[in-house]
Amino acid sequence: MTDTPALPLNDGNSIPQLGFGVWRLEEADAPKVVGAAIDAGYRHIDTAQGYDNEAGVGEAIAQASVARDQLFVTSKLRNGHQGYDSALRSLDESLGRLKLDYLDLFLIHWPAPEHDRYADTWRALVEARKQGKVRSIGVSNFLPEHIQRIIDETGVVPAVNQLELHPAYQQRDIREWHRDKDIQIECYSPLGGQESKLLEDETIKGIADAHGKSTAQVIIRWHLQQNLIVLPKSSKPERAKDNFDVWDFVLSGDDIAKIDALDRPDGKTLPQPDENNQLF
Repeated sequence: MTDTPALPLNDGNSIPQLGFGVWRLEEADAPKVVGAAIDAGYRHIDTAQGYDNEAGVGEAIAQASVARDQLFVTSKLRNGHQGYDSALRSLDESLGRLKLDYLDLFLIHWPAPEHDRYADTWRALVEARKQGKVRSIGVSNFLPEHIQRIIDETGVVPAVNQLELHPAYQQRDIREWHRDKDIQIECYSPLGGQESKLLEDETIKGIADAHGKSTAQVIIRWHLQQNLIVLPKSSKPERAKDNFDVWDFVLSGDDIAKIDALDRPDGKTLPQPDENNQLF
């Protein structure tokens, strides 16, 4: 089994570069699916309160043959739980469902700027880190202006920002901004959605055939070689295992350039929260 490379975070911790996402994974299926992912080699598990499967993920962690300190576990705050006191209570509830004493990473899932609670919520995460309930703290789906505000108000820079990012939606305009701030980018929906049709793309298929790999493995490798954290998900253990099998080949500069050329303005797959911020 190959150990997953780790990237440094700006708080002195590190994060496994390849993780296992559990969005849309049913609670009842989580113990088996996440357990199989851990057996396949994943050491980074990414869940969220809004996925409604934290308890199942916690069961998988409790049953795993891998020690807790060998795992990197992330969860995210539900939009409706934003606010200083509410966020701290909600974190404790997540820890209870996951049966953990601490999280390796806790994120604000969306800024929800119309409710204007994300700055106070960030202060709560800073406090939770001081209390040892969280090793690292970050955000998800935040634009640069949202991140700059919480930095200005607290002096604390998020360790990561989790964003949709894949070959059809490469977010080049803000990646450099994050590098300048020393904020790592975590990529969800890395294989794109049905709209992007990346898994059927002829360019990627050609590259995959040349390496004897699948299109999914090539796309994951593209993320890894750009020093991005990548979070593929699958409810099928065999596919999750295949997605981890990306350490025995390297994309050439020409391969990378061909995939880079697939970026397009309409490549985004996940909608923004609705007017009531009901998305997660």
